[in-house]
Amino acid sequence: MSSDHRLTITGYSTALFSTWYFVDELGCLFDCGDGVSAGLLQKSRKVKHVFISHADRDHLAGLLQFNQLNARPELSIYYPRHSGSFPALAGFMGKFDPQISGAKWIPLDPGDEVPLRSDLVVRAVANRHVPILPGRSKSLSYFVEAISNKLKPEYVGLSGKEIVAIKMEKGKAAIVEPIRRTKLVYSGDTPIETDGRYDDADVLIHEATFLTEEEMNPADPSLNRHSSLDQVMQMVSQSRIKTLVLGHFSTRYDERQILQAVAQIRERYPMEIPIKVILPGKIGRDILADA
Repeated sequence: MSSDHRLTITGYSTALFSTWYFVDELGCLFDCGDGVSAGLLQKSRKVKHVFISHADRDHLAGLLQFNQLNARPELSIYYPRHSGSFPALAGFMGKFDPQISGAKWIPLDPGDEVPLRSDLVVRAVANRHVPILPGRSKSLSYFVEAISNKLKPEYVGLSGKEIVAIKMEKGKAAIVEPIRRTKLVYSGDTPIETDGRYDDADVLIHEATFLTEEEMNPADPSLNRHSSLDQVMQMVSQSRIKTLVLGHFSTRYDERQILQAVAQIRERYPMEIPIKVILPGKIGRDILADA
């Protein structure tokens, strides 16, 4: 897969019921809500890495069947280190399906990186869906980052022969610096973030549980653990994100309300980028097609 290849994403995301997104080219499953095995069928065998954002049942209830079908030594399940639900779940699953073994359960802290290959990593980032305590986080977002090397400024303009000579003398690390490009971000469940963390993402998959901020908890904004559509689109309009995927809508809204709201809010915050919508109760297949 070249760095510019469009990713093939299959996903389902309905608030309270189930959320999961599978990226073919990466072999990565982000969250593992109910129905993921039925939704992916044999394609689920392509999953090598499962990244769980937090311990709400709608984000992990599919693990029992998924693991029963796919457990093998090359399968790894990653989760927030300080969420005790995951060791408990792994223990239960080991007793419930004692004949199934092989999958590795690996805890992650914010800042930890999982290499997918030499030039691609998944980085864990804390979010505020579950209150964060100092040094502890129970809810994570995941950033897929491509890594390449760029010649350091002081060596730009030198001939190839001169660069080779310096490399032989000082080593490759002395003449190049790593450059990171955010290919994809999976936000998980989270309040809106305005610190610029998503700004240069090729693809942002973000929740939009509510259509408007007013429908959340105006009495105490600190209790809001989700995002609203208008908040997300305002944030994205002020960024350099190239494609936005919206999901996790509440079933209080029907398809017409959601699509109408997206169109109306887009007029308020003009954006030229593609916006893809995962409607409640529907699986999105090849979500980025035509993006």
